[in-house]
Amino acid sequence: MISRSRAEIKGPAVEGSELVLTDAAVGFVGELIERFGPEVDLLLARRKARQEEIDRGTKLEFLSETRAIRESPWTVARLPQDLIDRRVEITGPVDRKMIINALNSGASVFMADFEDSTAPTWKNLIEGQINLFDAVRRTITFVAPETRKTYALGDRTATLMVRPRGWHLPEDHFLVGDRPAPGALVDFGLYFFHNAKALVAAKSGPYFYLPKMQSHLEARLWNDVFVWAQDKVGLPRGTIKATCLIETLPAAFEMHEILWELRDHSAGLNCGRWDYIFSFIKTLRADSSAVVPDRAEVGMTQPFMRAYTQLLVRTCHARGVHAMGGMAAQIPIKNDPERNDAALAKVRADKLREVTDGHDGTWVAHPALVPIARAIFDEHMPTPNQIDTKPRLDVMVTAADLVKVPTGPRTIKGLRHNIQVSVQYLAAWIAGQGCVPLFDLMEDAATAEIGRTLVWQWLTYGAVLDDGRALDVARFRAILAEEMAVCPPSAKLEAARALFEKLSVEAEMEDFLTLPAYKLLEN
Repeated sequence: MISRSRAEIKGPAVEGSELVLTDAAVGFVGELIERFGPEVDLLLARRKARQEEIDRGTKLEFLSETRAIRESPWTVARLPQDLIDRRVEITGPVDRKMIINALNSGASVFMADFEDSTAPTWKNLIEGQINLFDAVRRTITFVAPETRKTYALGDRTATLMVRPRGWHLPEDHFLVGDRPAPGALVDFGLYFFHNAKALVAAKSGPYFYLPKMQSHLEARLWNDVFVWAQDKVGLPRGTIKATCLIETLPAAFEMHEILWELRDHSAGLNCGRWDYIFSFIKTLRADSSAVVPDRAEVGMTQPFMRAYTQLLVRTCHARGVHAMGGMAAQIPIKNDPERNDAALAKVRADKLREVTDGHDGTWVAHPALVPIARAIFDEHMPTPNQIDTKPRLDVMVTAADLVKVPTGPRTIKGLRHNIQVSVQYLAAWIAGQGCVPLFDLMEDAATAEIGRTLVWQWLTYGAVLDDGRALDVARFRAILAEEMAVCPPSAKLEAARALFEKLSVEAEMEDFLTLPAYKLLEN
């Protein structure tokens, strides 16, 4: 194990950090980064090279070199008991009150999120690790400062899973050899080091969600990390279980291969629908025929989304593991029963589609949606899952199906909505808040990514809007100014507006909004 002196912590002081930033923990994470950091760099370079090939016209196809994996009979390793029934999962950031409420929500699983719903300030990250440390040991409590109400865990709680950041995000406050660490390894390493054995002792385990992967080689790296970490602390290989989010277009072509690479550690795949839409736009950014309509038009009934979700169900069930559905981002609408009923009707229709398609569980963003989703899955899925009962052998998906461009109008109203949501979310993110209620939805980073890439795409290809006029930079800037004049004020609004405008009009699409935004983040 490397000494703490070779792993430098540069973050500001965080109260209670001595609980998780121990010499042993920092040394463990530092050694993890020394061992695997160079491989992360190589995989990120491979991503860039592959995107350049797609930009030059190379078509996305199922890999010929891995055909044997797709066509051979095999299944992943047996799942632990507390991951057999996952019919409703709730997700949210790693703040203390959220963790308690989510674990008490009645959901089967709570995914504590260091990624899209947490703005990665050093304070947020370290407090999140402290909160999870306490949650695993069931000592977590919270006293609301405004009401003095005390929150604590109930007798029955959801199974805990944790989502570290994606491979692309750095952690500038944790240095090894004067280089920022991959944020994914910091999040994973601290949580695993402190909690893996305690979770096993409590008859659970260290369970993870893995975001933003673009190839099976990235899954292979995670598997190598898992093997090393388990060996290092003396846990049997296969103790870790991980569900991979299929939320990038390239990954949709490698579902079997991703499960194969993680077969000893796999807990299935999940339909990360919002990031998937963002990735569709980003991956096909050089194709002028792939211009996407309003965000509101790109729903789960669009052919490319139906193809991807049903292929995921068939793939997972062939490999003996869970196919998890996507997020219901609706939140209760107070003081407007009619709008609230309409929102909940959308949730019910979405969950009914998922369970009848064969999904083994689904996601919600708010505790109030847990009983609604559970009632639908209970009615239509009497068994703990549908792995054996719905193999979906009827599903046949081609490469062309996965890249079929969605249809629908491109409207001025849609443009204005993109601006409002993206800028307001980004302003909150820069100020340290990663999960933001906007226009009756709980939004995370994927929202801003869809908004700014849609605007970039419409500008780049001069999309004609519903008034018959093409969008150009001058018109976009005029509409942006109009929307900013009526946007609710906030401390970081101007910084967010400036970044959104820059990313929308620049010649090359930025891969991830959160990379330039990270430089503006309050720490």
